[in-house]
Amino acid sequence: MIADSSAWIALLRATGSPVDLRLQQAIRTGETLLMPEVVYREVLQGAPTPRHFVLLQARLDAVPLFTPEDARNLASQAAMLYARCRWQDITIRSPNDCLIAACAIEAGEPLLHADRDFITLATIDKRLQLL
Repeated sequence: MIADSSAWIALLRATGSPVDLRLQQAIRTGETLLMPEVVYREVLQGAPTPRHFVLLQARLDAVPLFTPEDARNLASQAAMLYARCRWQDITIRSPNDCLIAACAIEAGEPLLHADRDFITLATIDKRLQLL
């Protein structure tokens, strides 16, 4: 599975939400979990202090990075996903969400999220599997 930054934030805030609990379960059971670099960056940049940054980085570093076979192709796929939304008068709040969705599609992994834009993206590209 790929967990979006919204899922990691739910986990770090211990919200008790279904997304938080699902990510806890994946970590606890050793389920396959991949982290796109963009998610890694988004989560780390939210650290409130240098100490939290270091602790958070150590925690995130335990999760294998998702590395695309072809970074240019992945960027193109993310841009195409964003454009397909725009062509249908749909506004995605963050282009990073398109990149994260493209990572999940390329990896063939479901995406765990707490972000409504992914629901929209899954209607645009049926290959995007959501949790």
